[in-house]
Formats: sequence, structure tokens, C-alpha cells
Amino acid sequence: MELTFIRPVQDRSRFYKWASALALITIFYNFLEGGVSVFFGLHDETIALFGFGLDSFVEVVSGMGIWHMIRRMKQSDAVNHDIFEKRALQITGGSFYVLAVGLVATSALNIYRGSRPETTFWGIVVSLISILSMWLLIHYKMKIGKEYNSQALIADANCSKTCMYLSVILLVSSIGYEVTGIGMIDSLGAIGIAVFSFREGREAFEKSKGKSCGCQGECH
Repeated sequence: MELTFIRPVQDRSRFYKWASALALITIFYNFLEGGVSVFFGLHDETIALFGFGLDSFVEVVSGMGIWHMIRRMKQSDAVNHDIFEKRALQITGGSFYVLAVGLVATSALNIYRGSRPETTFWGIVVSLISILSMWLLIHYKMKIGKEYNSQALIADANCSKTCMYLSVILLVSSIGYEVTGIGMIDSLGAIGIAVFSFREGREAFEKSKGKSCGCQGECH
């Protein structure tokens, strides 16, 4: 990640305060979202909501790595990943891969058995809140990133868009099931989440190797 500033050096402290605050908000929000989603996913037997919750917990680990990087950059302005960040990225990547495989396998089994959730109401509620929350985080990350010409924060804002896409998938599959009552729709939503999880896992491993990735599967 590269940090460049159009503002004087004395303004960097304000930037780091904003960047740290946004990183912490992202961590705590994903932790709360993960807990709620996993609970209702298990209670209502909706694999899409359950998988969405597990994805949020993995994002917590990723967010901790970003927060650690911001703190370290504030102290030294070094842009290379240290051991903690590399390990966080590797754990994140491995967790996303395991999640993707687990979701696909469970979804396939549910489709074969004809399983269906009791309700996907909470999937609708969680996804709507998540879409709004991610939109706000993206807005402020982009705003602060552009104000201080920080490509790192702008890239993080673009990565937050992936979380919003996952929320949209959850919303569509949850509404689809509530309208039609077809259990397969919930499983297809979980498979959609698995696809994004796999891409996020691949990106995390590429970043741990020092490659620059843009959250769209393109690494250099």
C-alpha cells in the first residue's frame, strides 16, 4: 500500500486519526454483524445468512491487519507488510477458502435434500442494515482518502464495496425465498457468497506475497 499526501506533514495526524477510526468501526461492525447473522442463520436454518455471518468474522481478522498497518505507518511511514500483517492476511485467505468450500458443499447437500429455511426475514433485515452501513463507510473512506490523496484508504473503500455486494446477494436471496418459498434460492445465495469469499481469499494470499490487489481479482 502506498500513502501520498497533498496536505502538509502536520496534517498527517488528522488523517491517521480518521483512518484508524474508520478501521476500528469496520472491525466492530463486522464482529456485531457476524454474531447476529450466525445466530439467526442457525436459528432459522438459512445457510445464506449463516455464511454471510462467517464472512463477517473473517473480515474482522482482515480489518485488524489494516488497523495494525495504519498504526505502524503512523509511527514509521513504512509501507511494506510486517509479520503480523502477513500472518493476518494468510489467516484471512485460508479462512475464506475454507468458508467457500464449506458453503458450496452445504448448499449442494441442501439442494439435494430439498432443505429449506424456516424464514429469511432476518436475512432481509441484516442485509438492509449492512448495505446502509457499508455505503456510509465507503463514502467516508473515499472522502478522507481523496482529501489526503491516500491511495491506501481509497483502495480500502473499494474493498468495502465487496461487502456491500455480499449484502445485496443476501438481500436478493432472502427476499426471493420469502416470496416464492423455494428453498433452493437460499442455497444459491450461499453459493454466491462462496464465490466472493473465494475471490477475497485469493486476494488476501496475493497481498501477503507483497502484490498490489484492487479487490477485483487483479493483482500486480
